[in-house]
Amino acid sequence: MEYKFLQPARGLTLAEGQISGHASVFGLRDKGGDIVSPGAYAASLSRMAARGDRVAMLWQHDPTQPIGIWEEVREDARGLFVRGRLLEDVARAREARALLEAGALDGLSIGYRTVRAEALPGGGRKLIELDLWEVSLVTFPMQAEARLSAKADALAELAALRARLQAARASVARL
Repeated sequence: MEYKFLQPARGLTLAEGQISGHASVFGLRDKGGDIVSPGAYAASLSRMAARGDRVAMLWQHDPTQPIGIWEEVREDARGLFVRGRLLEDVARAREARALLEAGALDGLSIGYRTVRAEALPGGGRKLIELDLWEVSLVTFPMQAEARLSAKADALAELAALRARLQAARASVARL
């Protein structure tokens, strides 16, 4: 299996463990010299959807340490967009959340198998088709341009508002 690492923004506030961003950005050379082409994930995501499978969310590519669920994985014009949540009942997920919020965790990484690629002049590959297996939270990023988005902060604000509304409803119901 191969891995591509990405760096998120530092010090995110996570709403109910929600995270989102681009796990891969098209057209940019990573530290290994590879460039992912638009459409590289399409066939893999289609096969997974047909089987009812999900891309795994792992801690540091360790298959024995799932830490959450990717609720959305899709290609957009920029790259591979992921949105999911850390599972608060999992100890490692709570640790990951604390590290993300403190800005101590540096990245996301994709785990995949290359189906089709072409050599690039000067080294590296143009990755044309990939079989995506997982997206992990990791320490060392490979592609610095791809990051967790600041939308996590907005989600935190919405979650706080929702909690206040629920508390207000409960208070009114007691009257």
